[in-house]
Amino acid sequence: MKTAPKGPGKTILIIAGEASGDLHGGNLVREMRSLDPELRFYGVGGQTMRSAGVDLIADISDMAVVGITEVLGKLNRIYGVFRKLRESLVRSRPALVILIDYPDFNLLFARAAHKKGIPVVYYISPQIWAWRKGRIRTIKRLVKKMLVIFPFEKTFYQRAHVDVEFVGHPLLDSVDPRMSRKAACEQFSLDPDATTIGLLPGSRMSEIRRHLPPLLKAIPLIARQIHPVQFILPVAPGLNRKEIEAMVEHRDTTIRIVDNAIYEAMQFADTLLVASGTATVEAAIVGTPMVVLYRVSPLTYLLGKFLIKIKNIGMVNIIAGKTVVPELVQKDVNPETIAGTVVRIIESPSLRADMKKELASVRRKLGDPGASRRAARIIANLCSR
Repeated sequence: MKTAPKGPGKTILIIAGEASGDLHGGNLVREMRSLDPELRFYGVGGQTMRSAGVDLIADISDMAVVGITEVLGKLNRIYGVFRKLRESLVRSRPALVILIDYPDFNLLFARAAHKKGIPVVYYISPQIWAWRKGRIRTIKRLVKKMLVIFPFEKTFYQRAHVDVEFVGHPLLDSVDPRMSRKAACEQFSLDPDATTIGLLPGSRMSEIRRHLPPLLKAIPLIARQIHPVQFILPVAPGLNRKEIEAMVEHRDTTIRIVDNAIYEAMQFADTLLVASGTATVEAAIVGTPMVVLYRVSPLTYLLGKFLIKIKNIGMVNIIAGKTVVPELVQKDVNPETIAGTVVRIIESPSLRADMKKELASVRRKLGDPGASRRAARIIANLCSR
């Protein structure tokens, strides 16, 4: 079992349970180390946090799940990670614990840290404003400082008298496609004159297995009405490209599978089909019209429908405070509805223009670049007390 690093600098425990948290955690650690090179980090994350110098006790691959029922299959593994981290509070005595989203695990761990008298900072709020609002009482009791990335979250916490600061969205620093259309055509072997639809079925294989099959079945339906048309499917690091290629095989319409280049694919596409999650915010920053997809197990959906108290599921619509991009949820994630929705967007220049205008408004609501640096300064100040 790995243990926290030992040395002259202060030690900080940081926990991210998902890919987006790993990205933001890695950027945060780099900024904190630029302020204080003696700081030492250990915890749970992925490749980005590892490359930033975090000594990982466990990888996000051991932790990441989507949906209430899906967690059951990894429960033993997740509890094993929890136990190791809890033991490290005594053995390594970190000066601070930083939690990134992942609420079921992290709020339970906040309780363990609080019992040991170790201050807790929560960077990137759980979506308790959407469901299980009663958790705000737990956060008020256990968390020293909330650092939030959406402006409406600051108002939400202030009303409950929680110590909170809005730092802006860290994706504003990392979503920066720089490839020209000509270069993208050459690199991805795409036709510059064809309508291009981006396929982003999820950041985990479980999401891709749910979303990609109906997307693939929708492709011939789209191709009958829009031509020439081509599709680009960027594959994020850590995903099983061979399995994705096997799912895509024997399709008549051209689908370009590309490694990484997610933001370039978003920028190049005329419209995106994107699984609900962080990718919808990334697409909003890029400014590309999209259709949001959300499909989970039937039991998870029924439980969520009972518990979730907001109208929209897509983060981009939640930030906007209204429906600015279509959402296809559960049974509507089917080939006919997908194709019909995409065709309606492609065939309506005015609809696309309105959508781009609304997405630009969403981007402005995310604040200014430099969120990771602002968060790092706040946390560094807490460490110095």
